[in-house]
Amino acid sequence: MQRIALHTRLKPGREAEYERVHAVIPADLDAALRAAGVHRWEIWRDGRDLFHLVEVEDYQRMRRELAEHPANLPWQARMAGLLEVQDDYSGRDTGLGKVWELPG
Repeated sequence: MQRIALHTRLKPGREAEYERVHAVIPADLDAALRAAGVHRWEIWRDGRDLFHLVEVEDYQRMRRELAEHPANLPWQARMAGLLEVQDDYSGRDTGLGKVWELPG
């Protein structure tokens, strides 16, 4: 299992719409995420900055599987209108580098 941290940024004035859109994730997208190996996806917002924590079996495989998935394409088109940088699913994304963790 991998834990991947991501950072994205909203376009100015899109905070409320982003939260409204995420209030209910489409069932087909939920199923696609789970089928691609996602076990948990959390998003926190600080102003326009979004921080994601994803627990997934294989992040790169998940990205490949969702790149052209019919449930993900309309979702990504919707997110493109809200985010400063559109996710291009190029395969180069590896998430944020971990700096520190409180020892167990």
